[in-house]
Amino acid sequence: MVIKNVSLDIVCGVTSKLPSTGRPEVAFAGKSNVGKSSLINGLMNRKSLARTSSQPGKTQTINFYNINDCMYLVDLPGYGFAKVSQTEKEKWGKMIERYLHTSKDLKAVFLLIDIRHNPSDNDRLMYEWILDQGYEPIIIATKLDKLKRSQVQKQIKVVKDGLNLRKGGIVIPFSAETKQGRDEIWALIDRLCDFAEAESLKEERNRTEED
Repeated sequence: MVIKNVSLDIVCGVTSKLPSTGRPEVAFAGKSNVGKSSLINGLMNRKSLARTSSQPGKTQTINFYNINDCMYLVDLPGYGFAKVSQTEKEKWGKMIERYLHTSKDLKAVFLLIDIRHNPSDNDRLMYEWILDQGYEPIIIATKLDKLKRSQVQKQIKVVKDGLNLRKGGIVIPFSAETKQGRDEIWALIDRLCDFAEAESLKEERNRTEED
C-alpha cells in the first residue's frame, strides 16, 4: 500500500463506546515494550505518530490510526510487565475482549513476539486467548536487527515451538531499524482487506474504459 495520509482518528478508554468505523481494521497486540508503537510507526512511514516509550504499559487505550481514509491500524494496550494494578490490567483485558467480540470490521489480529527470547507465559496465554476469540493470530517477530543473520531461523523456530503455533501459522520477522518485514506485512494486510483485488478491478475497469 502507498501511504498518502495517516491520522490518529479515535482513542478509546476503558469506559469509551467502541466505534463502528465501517472500514477494514487490523489490530496489533503484544507485551509491553515488544516494539508495537515502533512497528506501527514503521508501517505508517511516520517517526512518532504512535508514541514509543521505555516505560512499560504506556499504551492504556485502544488507538485507531486512519490509513488513506480506507482502513484502520488498531493499537491495543500492551500486556505483561506494565507497572499497574491487577485491577487496571483486568480492565484493559475486558476492553480488548470487548473490541475483539464487537468489531464488525476486524480482519486480522497481529501478535508481536520478541524474536530474541522464548515466548513468555503471557505471550502463550495471549496467543491462546486470541484463538479462543475466533482469530488466528499472525505473529510478528520483532527486534530482528538485534540478531545475527545466522541466528534468525533458529529463533523463528523457538517462537513457533514456544507458542505451539498451529500448522500453517504465519511468522514475519520485523526490524524497526531496517524496516525489514514491512513490505511483507503490508502485502498480507492488502490481501486480508481485499485491497489488492480492488486495485486489480480498478485497473481492469480503467483499461476497459480506455478501449
